[in-house]
Amino acid sequence: PHLCDQWHQELKDKFSIEAVIVRSSTAAQLDRKIQGDVSIFTAYPYQVVSIDFIKSEKRRNVFLSECPELVIVDEIHTCTKPAGASIKQQQRYHLIHDIAQKENQHLIMLTATPHSGKQHEFQSLLGLIKNEYEEVDIVGSGFEKRKEVAQHLVIRRRADIEQWHEATLFPKRDQGEIEYILSQEYKAIFNDLLEFIRSMGTSIDGMDSKKKFRYFAILSLLRGVMSSPVTGIEMLSRKAQKIEIMDNDGEEVITNPVADSDEFDSDAAPINLFDRIELKSSEAKLLKNVADRLTNVRDNKAKEAATITIKWLKEGYNPIIFCRFISTAKYMGEYLKDKLPKNTDLLVITGEMVDEERKAKITELGESSNQRVLVATDCLSEGINLQQYFTAVLHYDLPWNPNRLEQREGRIDRYGQTAKEVKAFMLWGKDNPIDSVVLNVLLRKAREIKKQTGISVPFPDDSQSILDSLLNAVILSPNAVVVDNQLQLDLDTPEIEEKELVVSDAYDRAADRDKQTRSVFAQHSIKVNEIEQDLKSVDLAIGNPDAVKDFVVATVLHLGAQINSYKDGHRLYTTNLSTIFKQIFGFKDEILISFYSPTPDGYTYIGRNHPFVEQLCHFILNSSVFDDTNKYSAARASVIPTEKVKVKTTIVQLRIRNIILDVRTKNEIIAEEMILWGYTGNLEDKSFIDERTAKELLETTIPTSDWTIQRQANAFKPEMKKLS
Repeated sequence: PHLCDQWHQELKDKFSIEAVIVRSSTAAQLDRKIQGDVSIFTAYPYQVVSIDFIKSEKRRNVFLSECPELVIVDEIHTCTKPAGASIKQQQRYHLIHDIAQKENQHLIMLTATPHSGKQHEFQSLLGLIKNEYEEVDIVGSGFEKRKEVAQHLVIRRRADIEQWHEATLFPKRDQGEIEYILSQEYKAIFNDLLEFIRSMGTSIDGMDSKKKFRYFAILSLLRGVMSSPVTGIEMLSRKAQKIEIMDNDGEEVITNPVADSDEFDSDAAPINLFDRIELKSSEAKLLKNVADRLTNVRDNKAKEAATITIKWLKEGYNPIIFCRFISTAKYMGEYLKDKLPKNTDLLVITGEMVDEERKAKITELGESSNQRVLVATDCLSEGINLQQYFTAVLHYDLPWNPNRLEQREGRIDRYGQTAKEVKAFMLWGKDNPIDSVVLNVLLRKAREIKKQTGISVPFPDDSQSILDSLLNAVILSPNAVVVDNQLQLDLDTPEIEEKELVVSDAYDRAADRDKQTRSVFAQHSIKVNEIEQDLKSVDLAIGNPDAVKDFVVATVLHLGAQINSYKDGHRLYTTNLSTIFKQIFGFKDEILISFYSPTPDGYTYIGRNHPFVEQLCHFILNSSVFDDTNKYSAARASVIPTEKVKVKTTIVQLRIRNIILDVRTKNEIIAEEMILWGYTGNLEDKSFIDERTAKELLETTIPTSDWTIQRQANAFKPEMKKLS
């Protein structure tokens, strides 16, 4: 749902397509505007639809029967079918599967993360293209089968785009690590909780489901306490106030809900998890003691985060601080509030806010002229574009899944980021054994592979069990106790080394598999020169950004208004423009505009289809065709004496209209095309010139003298007779 507005705006800005947004908050209003007994999906030709609105049985059948000829599904990786699930068990997958089965249906599926590390889910996406592809081993298949699948699947990496002839705007990513040392109080609390977990058993592999659930619940408490004092206090206080405890029934298969997995993605889930276990009186007493000590604990982690945030602000960066827990995000917001430099705006975003509220607050923050700091949970780590407003990421809580690391950093390091460099740093406790092993074994490996291959390899299929075993080995290690002056932990025990090798091997296999898969769909078959010619032809037909800029600047000046170059764009003064133009910009006296995308921060994008450009076109055209006495009208014809050509040259701008029949509705629409054409000498000689030459003459010809209107008319009329 939160991407609907973005798609709506992009369609409007880039294609001049006025789509309607269909989701729970708009459907009833759209229905009321329809005359007759037709559905939303028939009444409106262009729709941006929330998949969660139409996936239910109540609406899916109507959409299936009446959806448009072309359906584009964004974030298709959220519509996969989990291993062992039937088609109907996953509503999103069920809907897209049935759309894909329709005859004469055009379906485009988009994702920046096609492979989550779970091979079965990736295969389910291939099955949407063609049912049999769900069972195809792409890497192991023969050439003909791979060639067949490749006709339907395009995989493009950043490296593929950077090979293009034009400069691509991707920032350089400065990434690193920032360490801190636990305070004495925090060390003691950590050790007590570690001992508490150890007391539950020797190995996770030997636990039944009930004990395993308790183990993960206490592990979530440890993670919460080490995230921030307030998160630990909140988890322990909620537990103390719980009157009736719902314990696990011991029947289900328990997986770790603590480790940032897709199944437990809520920023509130780990806190709720701890609520569900029962405690012995001795355990409750220990945890109450921990809660009391957390109240006045010295938090070096927050102090270090504040230091690096202030440093980045002074260097001109606008940072995002990612936290795992809602309470930690709020805590950091309060901690930073009085420490940031003047003229710095601070915003905290968590999963407690609905999508619309998050978007409104982020937009408000972005429109401020001050520097900005955003503190957020992982509710903003996926599917949200933040590159327009932010240039740095600090991982306040280390993610326990490397996929999350890339998702967070991808909010700012993406196309549209105008900064030349972005920062992505991880904050970790040097004397926290869990931070140490997560950083060394998981996260550094992920970054190392990306540095070598240029791609982010998803954590392998069996990553959850691997991670569980690794953390369990650390927790059970006698060397994991934090000693006062022992800053470099000795975690090189045989058990931990064995688990590290398993992780490294799994990652290497995943990287190799990903490399082979991408090689199958490498874009080497694309003929770059042919595409380049097509793009240039399109630019000639509809105008590239430079053409739009030249037209707008020249026309605004022609209308007696003012427009000046200003930093990364132009400053437009609307004072001398008529009301029809002023209302487009909300009657502001001046506005910063840019003709290029990605658009600089603080500027309004003015593309070929922007209402301002459209109105300028209509105004000039209408005044020239219907009111040639208007002082602002433009000449429709001209005769220019020049030394640019040696032979009389005639250039004609043709405005061609095509009638297009909609085969479904039988409606006819008109499409216009502009063609520039010309010839030298007399028309009968058929010495024609191409469009590029004609365009170059129009743009660069300088008159050598000024002919009277009568003299121009005498030269012009004979040519008009020949052309007519």
